[in-house]
Amino acid sequence: MILLCIKTDQEQAMLALYNDYELLNQVKWTAHRELASTIIEKAIELSTKSEIKLDSINGIVCYEGPGSFTGLRIGLTFANAIGYSEGLPIVAKGEADWIDKGIDAILHGENQRLVLPAYGASANITAPRK
Repeated sequence: MILLCIKTDQEQAMLALYNDYELLNQVKWTAHRELASTIIEKAIELSTKSEIKLDSINGIVCYEGPGSFTGLRIGLTFANAIGYSEGLPIVAKGEADWIDKGIDAILHGENQRLVLPAYGASANITAPRK
């Protein structure tokens, strides 16, 4: 089963392709404030590097957090959009071994259908100025 793994909780983002538990290829880049504009091109780069078409993906595993508020929102929105549009199972895990636990969940039929970020703390939202 070909799985796309996504981690966007820090300045350095990561996309990886796995065949079950075997890492096929990955791409890491310093996304910082350009994550929203680079994640799609990096997915295409990963696909090209791996010689695996994106429509061959059978499931998605995401890192749910804790981490960057905006990074997690962008990464998980990207994952949810692909999962929904392609009808793929999707899971999110937050532990250090999130990839192995996520792959295990997918291989055992788990599908969260929609993954949400776990920020690790309440959002720090400033009050509007009057």
